[in-house]
Amino acid sequence: MPTNHIQVEDHPAHEDIEFLEARIIEHNYAGAGADDGRGLAAFIRDDDHRIVAGIAGYTWARLAEIEFLWVSEDARSQGLGSQLLAAVEDEARARGCALMIVSTYSFQAPDFYLRHGYDVIAELPDCPPGHTNYYFKKPL
Repeated sequence: MPTNHIQVEDHPAHEDIEFLEARIIEHNYAGAGADDGRGLAAFIRDDDHRIVAGIAGYTWARLAEIEFLWVSEDARSQGLGSQLLAAVEDEARARGCALMIVSTYSFQAPDFYLRHGYDVIAELPDCPPGHTNYYFKKPL
């Protein structure tokens, strides 16, 4: 039997992370009895096809999770984030999802999600130090 060595890495290979994600997804599908996971993303691009704003996450087992929402600095306060959020909420509903979930830090966008009908379900204070990590949900 080979000797196991733990190797801590700052910059793991993308393929290694994909391997871990695939194993967790397999486990989750079996445990939840749902294998309908799909990526969910939307982008707004400029005339040169550069991403100006984007949102990404996934749907699975009648829920949708937002993992990333970003709007470039010079395009903020124009409603792009709201448009992206509405687009993925609509798509999640079309996929049969009943719930949206997202987490955000106090220095990111908690007020944005509150304005869009999300409810705080948990707060982790001083994470990172001096800030709060908020967890939100919204029934669809």
